[in-house]
Amino acid sequence: MVLWPYSPTPKQLTLHICGFLTAAIFIAVGTHLSFSNIAPQQARAQARKDFLKARLRKLLED
Repeated sequence: MVLWPYSPTPKQLTLHICGFLTAAIFIAVGTHLSFSNIAPQQARAQARKDFLKARLRKLLED
């Protein structure tokens, strides 16, 4: 918390609280979207990994 040499006005305090709440909402929404979309990303990564393993095995066996 910032220590002011004078007390903030009610308007300044309201704006500070609104800004804090807005930032918290943005972080919460971003976190939710990140976790809700993680399963398809993990599936794509696993498919790439399996493809590369199969490709390397094929190349190294020849």
